[in-house]
Amino acid sequence: MNALTREGLVVSSRRNMVKASLAGLAGLSLPALLRSRAQAISTGTSSQNNKSIILLWMTGGPSQIDTWDPKPDRPLNNRGPFQAIKTKLPGVYVCEHLPKQAAMLDKFTVIRSVDAKFSNHEPNMVFQTGNLDAEPRLNREASRYPSIASVVAKHHGGNSASMPPYVGFYRSPSHIAFGGYLGQQYDPFQGNLASKLPIYDLVGSDSGKKTKAELFQLPKGLDMQRLHDRRSLLKDIDRIRRDIDTSGSMVASDTFQQQAVDLLLGGKAREAFDLTLEPTDVRDRYGSHLWCQQALLARRLVEAGVAFVTLDLSYHTASGTWDNHGDNIPPYGGISKGLKPLLPLFDHLLTTLVNDLDQRGRLDDVLIIAMGEFGRTPMMGTQGSTDGRDHWPNVMSMSLAGGGLRHGQVIGATEKDGGSIKERPVSPGDLAATIYRYFGVPLSTQYADNQGRPRNIVDQGSPIAELGL
Repeated sequence: MNALTREGLVVSSRRNMVKASLAGLAGLSLPALLRSRAQAISTGTSSQNNKSIILLWMTGGPSQIDTWDPKPDRPLNNRGPFQAIKTKLPGVYVCEHLPKQAAMLDKFTVIRSVDAKFSNHEPNMVFQTGNLDAEPRLNREASRYPSIASVVAKHHGGNSASMPPYVGFYRSPSHIAFGGYLGQQYDPFQGNLASKLPIYDLVGSDSGKKTKAELFQLPKGLDMQRLHDRRSLLKDIDRIRRDIDTSGSMVASDTFQQQAVDLLLGGKAREAFDLTLEPTDVRDRYGSHLWCQQALLARRLVEAGVAFVTLDLSYHTASGTWDNHGDNIPPYGGISKGLKPLLPLFDHLLTTLVNDLDQRGRLDDVLIIAMGEFGRTPMMGTQGSTDGRDHWPNVMSMSLAGGGLRHGQVIGATEKDGGSIKERPVSPGDLAATIYRYFGVPLSTQYADNQGRPRNIVDQGSPIAELGL
C-alpha cells in the first residue's frame, strides 16, 4: 500500500502520515465515513434509531419450491423430491428440511411473490442495491450503483462510532455490493479478514485451518506504542496549524481521525470480532460450522453497533453454493444432493440466530433477511440433469424476522406450479424502500453519479405495508 497515493478524500500530507501508520489495517477512509455520519445526524437525514440488519445472502439463488413455497399436490417433476410440513401458522406449509423454522413461523414473514425478473448473479447487484439497472451484463455502469447497505452507512451510519457501519463476510467480491458512486469509504468492512474463522474449500469441506484476523494486525516493525507516538506527533503539528485555522475544520478533522484510530485499534471492535470471548455454551449452541460462526459474529457485531451485516452463505467463489443446476453439473449439485445438505444447516443457523436475539431482548432492533438473487425453474431436469433447476428470475421467495415488524404471515402467492406470481408482487425497489424506512432514511434521498447527475436511492418501489412500516 502506497502511503503517498491519494485516494478517497485524502487531501494533505498530514493525512498521508496517518495512512502510513494504519497501513495493513484497512478502513483508510474511515475518517471521511465518520465525518459523513456526523453530518447526516446534524442535518436530520439520519434518525439514529439504533436499528440494524443481518442479511443472510443465499448466494446462487435458492429454489422457492424446495424451501418456502412447496407445491405438494403437483407432479414429482414439479414439486421436487421433498415433502411439505405444517408450520406454526395454520394452513401454511414449508419444506420438510426446515422443521425448526416451521415450528416458530409465527416469528417470521415469508414473501412468496418476489419479482426477480431483472436480477442476475455474479455480480449479485440488483437486490443488494434495490436498483433494476444494477445488472452488469446489461449495463456497464451497474457496478457503480451503491448497495443498500452503503446508503445506510452514509445516511444512517453505525450505531456506535467505535464500529464500522457496514460489515460483509464474503467469499468473493462478486457476491456482495459495494459503495459505488458513494465512494470507497462506504464499501463493506471485510469481516472475514478481521476474525478467526474456519477455512472451507470450494465444495464445503473444512480444511482444519483458520483465518488470522490480519486486519487487526499491525504491519511489521510498527507496534501499538509507535503508532500512538505517531499520533501524538500529528497532534503537535495540528496544534500549530490550529492557531491559523479559523473555520474549525482542523479540530473536526482531528476528531474523526482519532475515532478511526480508536475503531481499528480500540478494544471494542477487536472484541466484537473475537469469538473466544463468547460463552462456551452459546458457541456450542450455534455450532462449529463456518456459516454458524459467522452468524454468531453478526449478532456480536450488531450488539456492538454495526448497522448492516451481510453474510455470503457460499463455499464457492463463482456463482454460489445455492446454484443447484443438477447433480451432473459440479460443484453445486442438484436438489437432492446439492440443496438437501444445505437446508438443515441453514434452518439451524437462522432459528438459532433469531432465538438468541430474542432471548437477549434484541430481536426488535435487529431485522434478519434471508434471500438469494432469484428463484429456480418450476420443472426439474434442466441442462440434462435429473433433478436440477435452472435460474428463474420470474419469482422467488424470501424470509424475514425481527426488527419490531409485523410477522406471523405469508405475503403474496404464486400460481399452482410455483413458476409465476399470482398476487402481490414485491420488487427490489420495494425491499430497498422497506429497509430505508426501517432505518429512518428519507425515501427522497439522492446521491450524485460521476457526472454529477442526481439519482434516487429508491428505484420504483415503496415500503412493504404488510410489515407495519
